[in-house]
This record gives sequence, C-alpha cells and structure tokens, in this order.
Amino acid sequence: MASKTLQDLFIHSLSDVYSAEKQLTKALPKLARASSNEQLKQAFQQHLEETNGQIERIDKVVEVTGFKLKRIKCVAMEGLVEEGQEQIEDFEQGPIRDAALIGAAQKVEHYEIATYGTLATLAKQLGQEEAMNLLLETLQEEKSTDEKLTQLAKAQLAEETKAAG
Repeated sequence: MASKTLQDLFIHSLSDVYSAEKQLTKALPKLARASSNEQLKQAFQQHLEETNGQIERIDKVVEVTGFKLKRIKCVAMEGLVEEGQEQIEDFEQGPIRDAALIGAAQKVEHYEIATYGTLATLAKQLGQEEAMNLLLETLQEEKSTDEKLTQLAKAQLAEETKAAG
C-alpha cells in the first residue's frame, strides 16, 4: 500500500536515515584505516562517535513521536559507501587517496544534510517540535563535519602545492 500522509513520509525518511547511519558506522572505520593523513583519520574516528550519537538521537525521535521505524535499507548510502570503497581500491595510500576519501565523505555529508533538513521540516509540519529540535541538532553536526572536511581538503591542497614547488 502506498504511503499517503506526511507522517508516512516522515516515518519512511527517518527509517531510511537510520539505515544510512548504521551503514556509516561500518564504513567510517574502513575510511580511517585507508587514510594516510592523521588529521583525516581523526576526523573519520570523530565522525564515527558522532554517528553513534546520531543513531541514539534517532531512537529518541522515535521515542518522543511514538512512531515505529520500518526495516528498510538506504540504497543511497549503500551507493555512497560503495563509492568510498572504490576510492580505497583505485588509489594507493597517500595524498591522492586522502583527497578521494575526503570527496567521498563530503558526498555522504551532503546527503545527510539534505535528509536531516527535510526531516526537521517534516517534524515541524507534524507538530513534533521535540523531534524537530533533535533533528536540527544532528543537522548542525553534519554541517560542522562537512566544514571540517572542507578545511582538511584546503590544507592538504595547500601542502601539496607547496611540495610541488
């Protein structure tokens, strides 16, 4: 049966991002191990801790709304994780792979930013203010992580440009 309400859309989207975050908890340690840059490794490890907190926050959203998650797999995250794995396989460990990993990680962040922004808007429309605030908290974390990755990319590029002469 097709979903018909904003609540159905909210539940589907929340279930989807729950799956995405679970997949990310498995992918982030692989990205950290594949990186040769210590700051990038630390960024991936820190994001793993944040991701676990975000999963707990989704559980809290479920608790405050009384909605039940569906068991679905986020195919978008599955593709993004697969792309990150391809970067690991396609490039030798070093600065080029690190740049590729940053790019792959930012694609994930942008997907999550879009998702959490939509979920917060849906929660507001549904009158679920506490859920909205929890989702906005996660949205801010995702934006912050994206900014950290941008700064790492800029620092790495500056370093490589200087080394190239």
